[in-house]
Amino acid sequence: MQPLIDNARTFGQRPEEFAKLAEGQCPQVLFITCSDSRVVPALITGARPGELFELRTAGNIVPPHTSQQPTSEAATIEYAVEVLGVRDIVVCGHSHCGAVGGGGRAADWSAARGVRYGPAPATPRPAGAAEDPEVAEGVQAHVLTQLLRLRSYPCVARKLTEGRLGLHAWYYEVHTGAVRAHRPQTDTFESL
Repeated sequence: MQPLIDNARTFGQRPEEFAKLAEGQCPQVLFITCSDSRVVPALITGARPGELFELRTAGNIVPPHTSQQPTSEAATIEYAVEVLGVRDIVVCGHSHCGAVGGGGRAADWSAARGVRYGPAPATPRPAGAAEDPEVAEGVQAHVLTQLLRLRSYPCVARKLTEGRLGLHAWYYEVHTGAVRAHRPQTDTFESL
């Protein structure tokens, strides 16, 4: 913890670098990804402060849309689309994902009662151990499920119909740093 505290102490000593950020934000992309500490959206994309609006959840989960019980995830999605006017939404899964790879183990999810829409019911558990990069196919299927859930949000559906929003499925390999994008034409994940 101490190295983090030390950096935070010196971080604010360069106010000229951050003054423009006080004028507001205008990100073009909502980046939905896992809370996993090895997945760092700004590092993966090279984005600077103010360029990405992020939603991080265990297993990059997008809950089903419901107006009866709004969620904080729904609020983030709606804010990004309606208020900030993002032009693209990326859902990025990753290799070595404990949330998706471990989705079939009841003990893992029963201890985390706050996880409402875990991957276990959404997609079949991939073969192999959670840390096995071969769970790629299961993680990729899970990412595509989250895109389908996004399409159920009225604001997303409307902007898609109007041609003012793009949806993208990405898969990040923790062990190599490679990023693959889903290509709907071939239904495969290919290098960017």
